[in-house]
Amino acid sequence: MSNQRKTTPEAPEAPEPGRRPARVTAAAALVALEGLALVAGGVYMLALGVTGSSDDARQAWTGGVTLIVLALLPLLAARGLLKLRRWSRGPAIITQIMALPVAWQMLQADSLAIPAGIVLALCAVASLVFLINPATTEALGIQGPGNVQDQK
Repeated sequence: MSNQRKTTPEAPEAPEPGRRPARVTAAAALVALEGLALVAGGVYMLALGVTGSSDDARQAWTGGVTLIVLALLPLLAARGLLKLRRWSRGPAIITQIMALPVAWQMLQADSLAIPAGIVLALCAVASLVFLINPATTEALGIQGPGNVQDQK
């Protein structure tokens, strides 16, 4: 069993090595943007804990550190997408699926969270569209279940 990718006559040729399709770049940018937003939220919560502006400093510290740690998943996935790493698509998709309920909850609020929820929902849906696109799948070297060659 070899690790060499085999293309079928119907499948488009893989992009040249070093060339990243625009869809992959766009997906990586949106996923990185979400990761940076998580870092910003975490830093904000930590700042509230440090300045004493929060009702509970321990809760602010815990929430801030949690958001910063959670930001690692989309940031690493974005880096992997930029380097066309096959493993990066899974964490990127998981991040978008997790973002949709958060966006929904933000849309239910009566505050400035509504515009942020709209932006988050649009980013998550756009990222999912880019990530499940066949061109992205091909560029990352992911083969679907129908692409298995007969082995003898």
